[in-house]
Amino acid sequence: MCNNTLPGTAMNNTESAPMFEVFKPMIEMTDGLTLSQVCSITGLEPSTIQNWVKRGFVAHPVNKKYYERQLARILLISSLRECMKIDNIGELMTMINGSADDESDDIISEQELYDYFCEIILAASDYSQPIGEIPKLVDKTMIKYNAPSESANKRLREALSVMVYAYTASEYKKRADGIFEKMREEMK
Repeated sequence: MCNNTLPGTAMNNTESAPMFEVFKPMIEMTDGLTLSQVCSITGLEPSTIQNWVKRGFVAHPVNKKYYERQLARILLISSLRECMKIDNIGELMTMINGSADDESDDIISEQELYDYFCEIILAASDYSQPIGEIPKLVDKTMIKYNAPSESANKRLREALSVMVYAYTASEYKKRADGIFEKMREEMK
């Protein structure tokens, strides 16, 4: 089901876990990423990312640099934006980790959340019809999660399900659109 790019990016999918590890050397070498570097990674316009920061969906950059936490949040939002309303994505992120600018209310690191999401998406790609497998894949991935409370465990499980179902739906839509365009071309 997973296309050829890492979810939320314009980069080729390496299919190595954990997925966020790909970005850590870039962030460390440059002591944070500039907006233009984040745009190169994600394929997003600068105004889009700045809007997400302004609206509170992403933590503010520090000295105009984006670090792991911000990049992971941007990748997650970018992954879901084709299939969910941006306000709903922002609300979902808040349900998981509270305020984007406050790490003290997080139930999981943004990087770990991105890794869990990618792991489930990648595992779902092994099934011809992954929809029925998603709850099992979420459960399997959640085994390694050390929840601060049972409510946090439940909330994360439900949020990951929403994210994976939405992402999977967008992949099906892309396939349907591709078939439709091919049919359209053949009819000319």
